[in-house]
Amino acid sequence: MKALIIYWSGTGNTKKVAETINNTLKSSGVASELRPVAEAQDENLYDYDLVLMGAPSFTWQPPTPVQEYIKDKMKYYRDRGAIKLSSPRVPGKYGVVFATYSGPHTGINEAIPVGKYLGQYLEHLGFDLVGEWYFVGEFHGSEENSTKGRLGDIRGRPNQQDLDNIAADVKKLLKSISG
Repeated sequence: MKALIIYWSGTGNTKKVAETINNTLKSSGVASELRPVAEAQDENLYDYDLVLMGAPSFTWQPPTPVQEYIKDKMKYYRDRGAIKLSSPRVPGKYGVVFATYSGPHTGINEAIPVGKYLGQYLEHLGFDLVGEWYFVGEFHGSEENSTKGRLGDIRGRPNQQDLDNIAADVKKLLKSISG
């Protein structure tokens, strides 16, 4: 199996999650590549069996570089006829989306739109969306937003327990798609 992880990270939270996913895939025998969005433009997603995309939530949306990447890649694949009416599944192609969030106001609800946005991209390409993961991350630069929001004290997150949970999620995913 070949996997590609594409991510954008402004503070390091999403990068920590992406690196944990990558390390877990590799230790499970998967040929995995990790690419920040800025280095993924030339990647052909159809060359991979599993594509994972991650981004933080910025006011309920993926950050601008992620939106621009998706817009450009949608045009690329549309121009080549890869995007078909009804988005039929491409056999053997799986997708997972993940979002990090601090959610000082409404918690996970601030991240769900990011996951749905990324998921729609992969589904339009015909990937079978097999995971939608959300991870708490510290709100860097604001102690108030990291301690007094709906989630309580989230300083230092994702922490080791979070990263261990991510590794367990990756292992469960691999079992579910390997038959």
